[in-house]
Amino acid sequence: MFQSYEKSRNCCGVKTSSRTCFFVGLKVCTRTDRNETIPFPFGVVLPFSNCIIFAGFEFSPVEPSALVQKQGGPCAVIAPVQAYLLKILLDSEDGSTLDFNELPADRCRQLLIDALCCILAKAKSGDHFRIAVLNIEPSNTETATGSVEGTQFQPDDFHERLSMKNLQEQEDVRKFYTDNFSVLSGSYGVLLFMYSVLMTKAIEMINTELSDTSEPLIHSTYGYGSQALINLMLTGRAVSYVWDNDQDVGGLKLRGINQQAEIGFITLMEQMRYCTVGSFYKNPKNPVWVMGSETHLTVLFSHEKKLVSPETKSEIARRIFKSYDPDGNNFIPCSVFADVLKDLELVSEPEYVDIMQKKLDPENLGIILMNAFMDEFFADQTNSVPDTFDLMHYNGIAGSNEGNKVQYCKGSAILLESDLKSMCISNPMYTCLQTKWPNIEINWHTRLPSLN
Repeated sequence: MFQSYEKSRNCCGVKTSSRTCFFVGLKVCTRTDRNETIPFPFGVVLPFSNCIIFAGFEFSPVEPSALVQKQGGPCAVIAPVQAYLLKILLDSEDGSTLDFNELPADRCRQLLIDALCCILAKAKSGDHFRIAVLNIEPSNTETATGSVEGTQFQPDDFHERLSMKNLQEQEDVRKFYTDNFSVLSGSYGVLLFMYSVLMTKAIEMINTELSDTSEPLIHSTYGYGSQALINLMLTGRAVSYVWDNDQDVGGLKLRGINQQAEIGFITLMEQMRYCTVGSFYKNPKNPVWVMGSETHLTVLFSHEKKLVSPETKSEIARRIFKSYDPDGNNFIPCSVFADVLKDLELVSEPEYVDIMQKKLDPENLGIILMNAFMDEFFADQTNSVPDTFDLMHYNGIAGSNEGNKVQYCKGSAILLESDLKSMCISNPMYTCLQTKWPNIEINWHTRLPSLN
């Protein structure tokens, strides 16, 4: 089912007329036929796409810490970077009181570099970091590792100039990017950083984590990043699925997220039943989530740390109960009742299960309602998540923001007491939020933000 999501998803789907695929790190090869691809070593495929190539990291003039995405395609890199930048900012000593609009430019640049270092550290599989740089003609005034703003190279010329710089420590990476910020802000900054992540991870390691090595990390037609690339940026692992742990489907081992993530991920595609997002992504360590639509990636975040506080027993019970209710019906068949009790480490002896089943299903309908289950076993437990909190949303595409200027959009949320959720298919933002908080209501202070 998730494979359908992979093939239907057109992240920032801007079509271009041709693609060139290439090797990184071994031998450079190029090809201009859009219907042919040349793989990375060990079978990882990545197309040379204009919609992701010609883009650098740039901040909004009206929102100092918000990155701008000028073209379709690079949100698979930019959105995770923005998410880590916000995570670091929220974790800072003044993160809860700071007016984001007052951040100085030099601090924002350092936040960006720190975010990149976090992503590289998570991806690192060997003894050193491999940083991609673009060598410029000696006659140019830029340094040998710089990037000329506005300069576009032909694919073969680009790859002749491409090289890798090995650095031992994360502090070395931070110093390199600080001293050579044009590597990031220049015309190929996004692509060079993506190369750095791939090569720091090591292609052979990526190959072992991918479920299907014939699937490209970037789509050869539309230029959008695959779920494996998004997962690599967020977790350091290039797995293809977003559920918890691994699942056996027809004898195939399909790899998902193996631990609680630093940054969360929720997607509109889950409501459409194309995929199932696990608890490790929905309940991350930090109140920051990358949000996926059919065409784009954005970021949701909050100053409210209690949104990601450790789960209470009742929240664990709800999560386990819902794992046996994949359709979201708020009930389970009686046939799995004993399994739920066992997973929760409650009494699961057959005699006890039979007694409780008759109590929770007095009309012998063959189902147990979640509310009845919670009232029986966890009536005295309180929810650790506050009933009201603020949410902030980021969309890096200027045209998707008010006044065509990239800026954060603030909303005030409330969690209703009812477990029943209203459906509003005409409001993708609301629908996506419901995959995390089914009973949420939210009032945006300016206008409804866009997921696209």
